[in-house]
Amino acid sequence: MAIRSDNAQDGRTRGKAAATTLPAIPVVDVGPDWPFETLEHELDRINALLDAGSGRIPSLAIKLADAVSRRWLERWHEPYLEEIDRIAERIARPGAYFLNISYEWGCTSSAGPSPDERSARLVRVLDWPDRGLGRYVMAARVACDAGTWLTLTWPGYTGVLQAVAPGRFAAALNQAPMDQPVGVLPADWVVNRWRVWKQPHLTPAHLLRQVFEQAGTFAEAKAMLVETPIALATIYILAGVAPGDACVIERMPEKAHVIDGPACAANAWQAPAWSGRPRGEENIQRLSCMKAAARSFDDDFAWLEPPILNWQTRLALVADASSGELMAQGFEADGAATTILRVTC
Repeated sequence: MAIRSDNAQDGRTRGKAAATTLPAIPVVDVGPDWPFETLEHELDRINALLDAGSGRIPSLAIKLADAVSRRWLERWHEPYLEEIDRIAERIARPGAYFLNISYEWGCTSSAGPSPDERSARLVRVLDWPDRGLGRYVMAARVACDAGTWLTLTWPGYTGVLQAVAPGRFAAALNQAPMDQPVGVLPADWVVNRWRVWKQPHLTPAHLLRQVFEQAGTFAEAKAMLVETPIALATIYILAGVAPGDACVIERMPEKAHVIDGPACAANAWQAPAWSGRPRGEENIQRLSCMKAAARSFDDDFAWLEPPILNWQTRLALVADASSGELMAQGFEADGAATTILRVTC
């Protein structure tokens, strides 16, 4: 990830100045079939996202990525394959399978006490170079047996990257380092993908979905994120209701390293004995800035500054599970792409 801090700051200023002309993040109420329901609510939005994101990728490459992605899902009897098949049929264009198991997100996140120390809060910034993820983000308020929860997502996306469940917890995931058997980025990427092909476990985003759909408490969510095997390495950030309920969970497919909060994470391991190629750049600097960031619901994300903010930033949010409050804004390379969403779940 090439950080362009100066451009990002200029973009943020331009975005703030033009805030009155920016679109709002839509909020929809959905049920257990929420990925398909979000698609039905916002079909034009997913087509606009695929148009924007595929501009630099040849159509043949997208079709090939879809085919490989579906083969992996089918090979391991992925429980969400039927759901993604239905979404792909409704979209009727390439991209649905790759969107749902792609995992190249860079992030900077923290979990810890609120400024008044009455609750725990999640702070999260999502980075990814594809265009459109910030402009076309949406919020889905999901009703299920475990309780209502709200996720910042995209139409037809079946995983969870960040969400808040009132009275239970808030959580997000960061991309983890990749193993580096040879030390050359393209070769390392291929080796990592080959290892994923052999893994029969859930994707990290699908495990986080199961946590929000099933876990009733911070402790239950933490146990699921620590103990459930996953298909590839990831970093989870979890904040509960009480101010001391916060942690970062660094995950390999079948082992975990827990950092009890307050804790922050970027895209490098903090476990002393774990090695790998960190994702993104300026991990140490981003981590340091996030540790100093106030977990506050301010007017304009005052803490969002370079290098946490950069040209790949697509989403920023603060979430409080105790109050059910969430504040979020979408970004593109040239600055803010939506107005600030403030919602109580």
